[in-house]
Amino acid sequence: MIVYGIPNCNTVKKAMTWLTENGFKPEFHDFKKKGISAEKLNAWCDTFGWETVLNKKGTTWKKLSTEEQQEVNSKESAIKVLMTYTSAIKRPIIEVDGKPVLISFSEESYQSILK
Repeated sequence: MIVYGIPNCNTVKKAMTWLTENGFKPEFHDFKKKGISAEKLNAWCDTFGWETVLNKKGTTWKKLSTEEQQEVNSKESAIKVLMTYTSAIKRPIIEVDGKPVLISFSEESYQSILK
């Protein structure tokens, strides 16, 4: 299991705490430091939809110019922005056996999918 995110994100902290308390030993991938590949983003967008992977509620998205925001209208344009602004990726994203299974944090979702 790999948890993708950034360490100072409260949602990532909640997810890591829940996983640890429920007996999981997740590996953590800090995509601010380690980056993220276009292939990985493509897989996440295929699984969750690019509109979900792109966090439009976060400060990174809100700091983009109106023109930059309006140019994001497809999976390809979203991936381009997410490669440049990794903080705009909704987090955490959890992969099990190399497959994306969860995005963000909801105790109910984690229990139903991981238990």
